Amino acid sequence: MRMRRMLGLALAAATLAGMSAVGAVSAQAAASPNMTRQECTDAGGQVQARPYDGYYCALPDGSTQPVT
Repeated sequence: MRMRRMLGLALAAATLAGMSAVGAVSAQAAASPNMTRQECTDAGGQVQARPYDGYYCALPDGSTQPVT
């Protein structure tokens, strides 16, 4: 019984550590640097404005990225 409890705690700790690593990777991806206007046009995109949200680059593949 005690061994099962220890194994459960170890599994829970490993799962929590894995989720933290995934969260850190996601946060890093979300904090990627913005494009410049020149990089946007070089990639074939168009710089557009969102009200109260600043400028973004609309790329030909349908994705958008913030513009500095």
